[in-house]
Amino acid sequence: MKPFTYFAPNSVEEAISFYGKHSETAKFMAGGTDVIVKVKEAWMEPDYLISLKKIAEMSGLHKNESTKELSIGATVTHSTLEKSLMIQNEYPIIYDAVSNIGSLQVRNVGTIGGNLINAVPSADGAIPLIALDGVALLHGPDGERSVKVKELFIEPYKTVLKQGEILKKITIPPQAPHTGSAYIKFGRRAAMELPLIGIGVLLTLEDDLETCAKARICLGVAAPTPMRAVDAEKFLVGKKITQALLTQAGQIAADESKVRDSIRGKAWHRKEMVRVQVRRMGLKCMEIIKNNS
Repeated sequence: MKPFTYFAPNSVEEAISFYGKHSETAKFMAGGTDVIVKVKEAWMEPDYLISLKKIAEMSGLHKNESTKELSIGATVTHSTLEKSLMIQNEYPIIYDAVSNIGSLQVRNVGTIGGNLINAVPSADGAIPLIALDGVALLHGPDGERSVKVKELFIEPYKTVLKQGEILKKITIPPQAPHTGSAYIKFGRRAAMELPLIGIGVLLTLEDDLETCAKARICLGVAAPTPMRAVDAEKFLVGKKITQALLTQAGQIAADESKVRDSIRGKAWHRKEMVRVQVRRMGLKCMEIIKNNS
């Protein structure tokens, strides 16, 4: 492993300034669960590693009681999200996703921001944030800008972040009444496994608790980047949710997906899982809504 200098700034501005002086040979690091492996294996050889862990404004998790907006700092760990009663009770789709990332040790160190910025098609953390209409706040040499999480990804391992930019936090807008959400990671085994497919569903119902007012169907490992099955979402809106309707939506979502064969799984199997699990996650959403109403 090539020697490097470790730098742990206390503010976003300090981190960006230091990076600007060493941009050709520096690398930002959050939890380090991916970066350190790449450094050890000589897949990357930075002269400087800039840790973001000491930046207090990037480690907060709170809900504004006035606006009902949820703020998740980029360096919040998966374990913090998993253990939060607020996340468990109000954002079950996030809990479902982060509680299945890696091992306990990885979740204790790995961050939600790092999971997004790695931009791998199998990133569990991306799906719930897209389903919840999350917005990423980016901070760089030219100041701050906001990007919808669903627009963060360009291709595998590549995001819209510009040179020297940092993902600072993710904000989730207020959820409407009668909303339920759920995520499932489908793999070949239950523990420490990348998903063969990841399916997240969010449903908001009208006051009759039957008619769909809003739908989000988000898929991981179904395309080069995390995607929304927009046609399936539109199919549900305005209709009364039934098992049969969710089955149809699952088929539409499967047809929309861009799954492919890989060494880990066949395209036909992934497509079948989308078809089946959209219905199951939709029914789970309905159960959550009715239990909370």
